[in-house]
Amino acid sequence: MHRASVPATPGVGFKPQHFETILAGEQPIGFVEVHAENYMGAGGPPHAMLRQLREHYALSIHGVGLSIGSAAALDTEHLARLKALCDRYEPASFSEHLAWSSHGEVYLNDLLPLPYTPDTLNRIVAHIDQVQHTLGREMLLENPSTYLQFAGSTINETEFMSEIARRTGCGLLLDVNNVFVQAQNHGTSAEDYLAVFPLARVKEIHLGGHDAQTDETGAALLIDAHGAPVADPVWALYESVIARTGPLPTLIEWDNDVPDWPVLAAEARAAGAILSRAEARRAA
Repeated sequence: MHRASVPATPGVGFKPQHFETILAGEQPIGFVEVHAENYMGAGGPPHAMLRQLREHYALSIHGVGLSIGSAAALDTEHLARLKALCDRYEPASFSEHLAWSSHGEVYLNDLLPLPYTPDTLNRIVAHIDQVQHTLGREMLLENPSTYLQFAGSTINETEFMSEIARRTGCGLLLDVNNVFVQAQNHGTSAEDYLAVFPLARVKEIHLGGHDAQTDETGAALLIDAHGAPVADPVWALYESVIARTGPLPTLIEWDNDVPDWPVLAAEARAAGAILSRAEARRAA
């Protein structure tokens, strides 16, 4: 089985408007990430760009449509398209979300939360086994950002993800912004969450921005919107993680209100500085 081997550098989520600039000269990144569902067509400009990027940078493919947590069986046609994409580009890694996003033949434009129970655990383990067997490669599972919790949950999230990784052999993708968002929304501690997260299983990190809003009661609510710079407390959490793990591939996610390339490059350089400090400490 192919194992993830993205370089332990900053990376960015690729946007077509940045294509020419990225290829025009040296950039502060070692990999690019794309959403699988945007490249399931046969050809056209998206694939022409991706082929050229693949010549210069490692590629990470990030799925948003497998609905790993669905109560129904996985969509085998979607999985077949995903396998064709991975076979075509041989990405350094593939990742998906701990979430569900479909009901019957209806696909929802969201990543929805799950109750953490033994039944849910068994279902997700079976789905991940199916994905990894079909793709012939390791899958990374990303921790969610959530806005509610299920009263019926009997397993905490870090234990849930640790057990999935143990039983399937999959890697984990740690989204630090998601940890911060849900800690703020649920009145818990992001530091406590990370203290017990199975960091030894983490193969990639995501960093992104969030929006501060209020709910219908006037209470503060953070939304994982991917449309702003990484917030200072998220940078602090990230540095604390890297101090424990050593350098890891780190993606800057910016999917909405996408800025000009220099803004994204500056975020990548900030991540790179933290990675460099961690590497210097390890060398010392």
